[in-house]
Amino acid sequence: MGLLIAAYASLAAWLWLTLAQGMFWRTDVRLPPRSAPARWPSVAIIVPARDEAEVLPLSLPSLLAQDYPGEAGIVLVDDGSGDGTGALAARLAAEQPGLPLTVVSPGDPPPGWTGKLWAVRHGIAHVRTAHTRAHVNGHAHEPAHEPAHAPGTPEGPGPEFLLLTDADIAHEPDSLRELVAAATSADLDLVSQMARLRVVSPWERLVVPAFVYFFAQLYPFRRINRPGARTSAAAGGCVLLRTEAAVRAGIPDSIRQAVIDDVALARAVRRAGGRIWLGLAERVDSVRPYSGLGDLWRMVSRSAYAQLRHRPVLLAGTVAGLVLVYLVPPAALCAGLAAGRPAMAWAGGTAWLLMAATYLPMLRYYRQSPLLAPLLPLTALLYLLMTVDSAVQHYRGRGAAWKGRTYARPGDV
Repeated sequence: MGLLIAAYASLAAWLWLTLAQGMFWRTDVRLPPRSAPARWPSVAIIVPARDEAEVLPLSLPSLLAQDYPGEAGIVLVDDGSGDGTGALAARLAAEQPGLPLTVVSPGDPPPGWTGKLWAVRHGIAHVRTAHTRAHVNGHAHEPAHEPAHAPGTPEGPGPEFLLLTDADIAHEPDSLRELVAAATSADLDLVSQMARLRVVSPWERLVVPAFVYFFAQLYPFRRINRPGARTSAAAGGCVLLRTEAAVRAGIPDSIRQAVIDDVALARAVRRAGGRIWLGLAERVDSVRPYSGLGDLWRMVSRSAYAQLRHRPVLLAGTVAGLVLVYLVPPAALCAGLAAGRPAMAWAGGTAWLLMAATYLPMLRYYRQSPLLAPLLPLTALLYLLMTVDSAVQHYRGRGAAWKGRTYARPGDV
């Protein structure tokens, strides 16, 4: 009787998710309608990078090659790399003509800051100061490489837009132009595209499309994009942010402890009255490989418990929810067929069918076989174990670990 009730509860949950959760399963949320502005605003591209020498040759040339009609430049913030990331970036810029590149380094983050947001703060402070100095002197760009300096108080508002993009993100030549056109046409303060992640290895095929599917289920893009909506999120790999909105929202100081910085960024901008937009990318791709399960496990587990605000009750609810929504349907179908209980088998099978059907658009977006759709319960089980492991690592003092740094829970510093 218990499994029969759970099967019908799961079916009810899937009916609600399919029809009432912001059409999360649709993958047609792309950049809004746009046209070229009368004047192209100035843009600073800020790339926080820590030990990214492996992926930088695949990503940085795409930024240098941006075909942007207005004033633009790149600041790569070398966040204490030990693999020559900064020197490699300068060499790549010297080998390829394109947008001007400046390499700076902020030093280690002080207590209460994550490394990425400390690097972003340093990059923003640098471009504001450099932008003011350049325009006072009548010049458009800084030299290709500068010595590091500490981030002081910005001397001016700086460029009109900031493109915050990760070091593993490759952009097509028109990416910046299309982002700016979307922001100016729709009067948006934040435009973010979820980069298409790499899907090559068998584990990537199993786990990566589901990662984006689960994210969209938690933060439905259509709901986020409604003016005045309460749901806010962004994709940290590609965020175009209006500088004025960043100042109003106190970015990045107001979110300096955030491990899930993209969601925190979007919430801060919206709280400050900004208009935000999030969708899937067509011409923005991540080049970072996750060849083995261990790499993917670490990607999810390092921030999963932070997403649950480090609360055991939320962890318990999440585990129970994943079991009910994703694991009960196949269990009910199999048990119902084995025990000759058609009602149980029908409820479980219908819920599993809805699950697979809503997953198909994401598999198509990632150009993967539809045969992976029925395997979503297996992937959900892996995510459940990753989430539990994230909590275990947190209580062992190794939570939110990334490239040699471990971050405390906000408020513990």
